[in-house]
This record gives sequence, structure tokens and C-alpha cells, in this order.
Amino acid sequence: MLRHEFQPGRLVAGAFLTFAAVLYAGDAGGAWETPWFVMVPVVTGGLCLAGAVALLTGRIRRRRAPGPRDSDTPA
Repeated sequence: MLRHEFQPGRLVAGAFLTFAAVLYAGDAGGAWETPWFVMVPVVTGGLCLAGAVALLTGRIRRRRAPGPRDSDTPA
């Protein structure tokens, strides 16, 4: 049983922010060199994509929501 709704927009945002954290951690650990300006498109692109996914998810859920005619009780 699910305790909450699945929200794909938050999943996308979390994935991109985790990717940005891994890039910074690799730079801090000396594994590779990451310029600071690489984070701007990674974070903003991830947040924009997450917003688009959340908008699309909301529209799909609103379209599939049962209307007043779809209830089990006769009118």
C-alpha cells in the first residue's frame, strides 16, 4: 500500500540535483576537475525538466480523474 502519491517531477529534480552533488564530490575528491559554470545548466535544466514533467503529470491525472458522471451511484 502506498503512503503517498508518486510524483515524477520530484524524482527528476532529485536525480539532477544528485548528479550535481556527485560532480562536486568528484571535484572535491580530486577524481576530476569540474568548472563552476557546468552546474548552472545542470541544475537549471534539471529544474526546468522537472517542472515540465510535473505539469504533464498534473494534466494526465486531471484528465483521468473521475467526473461527476463516473460515480457508482445512479443520478
